[in-house]
Amino acid sequence: MVCSYVDSPPVIVIGGPTGSGKTSASLELAKQIDGEIVSADSMQIYKYLDVGTAKATPEEQSLVRHHLIDVKEPWERFSVADYQAAALAAIADIRDRGKWAIVCGGTGQYISALIDGLTFVDMPFDAGLRDELSIQASNPEGLADLLEELKTVDPIALERIHPHNVKRIIRAVEVHRLTGKTQTQLNKDSRAGKPTYNYQLFIISHDRSKLYERIHRRIDQMISAGLLEETAQLMEMELPEDSTCLQAIGYKEMIPYLKGEMTLEQGKELLARNTRRYAKRQLTWFRRQTPQGLWLNNMSPQESAETIRKYLAI
Repeated sequence: MVCSYVDSPPVIVIGGPTGSGKTSASLELAKQIDGEIVSADSMQIYKYLDVGTAKATPEEQSLVRHHLIDVKEPWERFSVADYQAAALAAIADIRDRGKWAIVCGGTGQYISALIDGLTFVDMPFDAGLRDELSIQASNPEGLADLLEELKTVDPIALERIHPHNVKRIIRAVEVHRLTGKTQTQLNKDSRAGKPTYNYQLFIISHDRSKLYERIHRRIDQMISAGLLEETAQLMEMELPEDSTCLQAIGYKEMIPYLKGEMTLEQGKELLARNTRRYAKRQLTWFRRQTPQGLWLNNMSPQESAETIRKYLAI
């Protein structure tokens, strides 16, 4: 990837689907090469979301310094542009201290913001309009009207948004009303940049059956580690129902159980299904990065770390 620091050591990026073991691999590598980890997970940004987002434990964070974890309250907004600015600042700080920067996560938009060097067009936000659209979308007729509006002004965006993803539908309509431009055009304008650093992407994954087995095992581990208690704590904060945190996989599936609307087994089954689907979407995104990334399949964290070190001759 062309960048401003061609001759400097690369910024290591470790990505992969949820449950792949990328966190363990990044920790192992960081300990071996004196590195620090910059999270690329859109949910680990938020405080109190520990178990459900599989954050590094306090013990792990005491061994390896982590950045961009627990930096926002659950009710605060944090855009991809915000992430890019914060991540670049963290990477610069790490490198200035002579350490290796290791970006680790599975949020494709965050990783793309770095490795593709995106320049972001300022996206306006109007709380009043957002509330108005949210109220409209809360009933079937109102949502149908918003879908029809989006179909008229930005059919490309409509094709890419799941009809049940009300939050993204509202945002696409909101952007057009505020700017007179489509979200598709603004996103296209945001892609005219160059990466600040030389990034080397490594993608951690496993065969589908093994990945799904890991996902199911992790769900049981999260329940044992306090996912239900963590979800109850979020519910007590009285966040808006469309809050990013309450829509996060792991929490949104446990809320119906805590409300008495389904059994725990039903909640776990729903969580497993949604997590598998999310992992599939992540894999699709990472496959598109294949020309830029090196796949590390069916490896232990130690094997992944050793492979990365050999590849980079560290």
